[in-house]
Amino acid sequence: MKLLFDENLSRRLVGALGDLFPESTHVALLQMLRASDLRIWEYAKAQGFSIVTADGDFYELATARGAPPRIIWLRGCDYPTPVAEGLIRSQAVRIMEFLEDPDRAVLIINP
Repeated sequence: MKLLFDENLSRRLVGALGDLFPESTHVALLQMLRASDLRIWEYAKAQGFSIVTADGDFYELATARGAPPRIIWLRGCDYPTPVAEGLIRSQAVRIMEFLEDPDRAVLIINP
């Protein structure tokens, strides 16, 4: 299960969550900081990533275009990286079930 963390989340999440999502990366590690949402969307789709974000832009793309890629939206995520990590860890089973469900495009996780 490959996650692509958007620039609004810390790149430290890649290492911190590597035990759960070992093939994950961050847009900064791909030299895609400040890339358009559509460019990130197309990259994720082509490379089999699901996007993890803290804003609603990808939600709107998913609503308009459907999946793939799948979107995990940490809605209202303006908290420190360790809190974001804890939230993702606490929702790991839910995230994995979502990623295995071909009928769902967006998972919204509230703090």
